[in-house]
Amino acid sequence: MSQPRIAVLMSCHNRRDTTLTCLAAIYAQDISSDIYLVDDGSSDGTSAAVSASYPAVKILQGNGNLFWGGGMQLAFSTALEAKYDFYLWLNDDTKLAPNALRQLLNTYQSHPNSIVVGSTQDPISRELTYGGMVRQSRWRRLNFSLLPPTEQPQECETMCGNCVLIPHIIASRVGTIDGDIFTHEFGDWDYGLRARQLGFSVWIAPGFIGTCSRNPIQGSWNDPNLSLIERFKKADKLKGGLQPRVWQEFARRHAGAFWLIYWASPYVRLVVASVFKWLEHPAVAIQK
Repeated sequence: MSQPRIAVLMSCHNRRDTTLTCLAAIYAQDISSDIYLVDDGSSDGTSAAVSASYPAVKILQGNGNLFWGGGMQLAFSTALEAKYDFYLWLNDDTKLAPNALRQLLNTYQSHPNSIVVGSTQDPISRELTYGGMVRQSRWRRLNFSLLPPTEQPQECETMCGNCVLIPHIIASRVGTIDGDIFTHEFGDWDYGLRARQLGFSVWIAPGFIGTCSRNPIQGSWNDPNLSLIERFKKADKLKGGLQPRVWQEFARRHAGAFWLIYWASPYVRLVVASVFKWLEHPAVAIQK
């Protein structure tokens, strides 16, 4: 396989040192690439630091309201104009192993015209944090779980967007991430499912391609220690939440005829769990 043209797509906000570490790992690969970085209104000097250390990086400026989905949509649409062979989604908190790009491309060679997902592990515990996902059952159409990587490529249903290699043949058909709807959450899941609806497959590369820490549930809408009111407030946030409008569109697209039931189920479960918590500890459950 000749040297492919690869565009690395990234979006960042106020994580200067983390972003620089990520870029250093990209430039340490034995395969060259062009990097499109959306700086979504950082105030910590990210753009200046990147320009000083890596002047070849193409920096696109956001207004601070793009979040992950909007930032990646901007990077993706800009890179698509140049018609690269591949587009690599990469979160700026993902540190690639030295052979990561080659590992992804080798998997693509054995499974052409497919999306290739790289799995990440926690830098301390070495546990799986992000990667390819499969549905937990045919009756739980919107419940996905991570599929641990093995020594061989594995087919999956969709993916987390931390490290994903997409060939131009798929990008030209599916288009970009739908950042207008999925501003921060579910844009990656939606993309993989849309690609599969068009007849493409999604494969997990063997082993781990790098490290990335998992976002904690503490303080999020998933935190069982919070009150019902606090959890609903957290759920309505763009970042780390489960906004009804966003979740509704995801359910409508991917849950079939009974999508409304699937859409309502996490909110119903939240209320039920809070009721049981109130029955056990009424004083705690009603705190605001």
